[in-house]
Amino acid sequence: MGAALQNLDYFAFVILFCIGLHTLVARPNLLKKLLGLNIMETAVFAFIVTSGMVDRGAAPIVDGGATGPFASPLPQALILTGIVVAVSISALALALIIEIYRQCGTIEADELKGAG
Repeated sequence: MGAALQNLDYFAFVILFCIGLHTLVARPNLLKKLLGLNIMETAVFAFIVTSGMVDRGAAPIVDGGATGPFASPLPQALILTGIVVAVSISALALALIIEIYRQCGTIEADELKGAG
């Protein structure tokens, strides 16, 4: 039982990713698809940050007296970059959805298939 509780956060990330994937695939509304993509991104970000965590790890600062395991700053740096990319993709997607709505009058993917 201890191992199951120890990996509970990973299980939560998988569930969150699956919810986002289901929303992305199953919903015809483009805004809902974008929200599903954002949920998936959040799950991946949380997974990477959690997998880079070191229990009782010291900050990776040259201090002369620090010993023991050090926490890696690389996952946090990667996630910050990923967040910037995710926000940019979301902004571009929202702009495209607005333009699709102006041109076609709908943002439902089923209706857009027949519009072209």
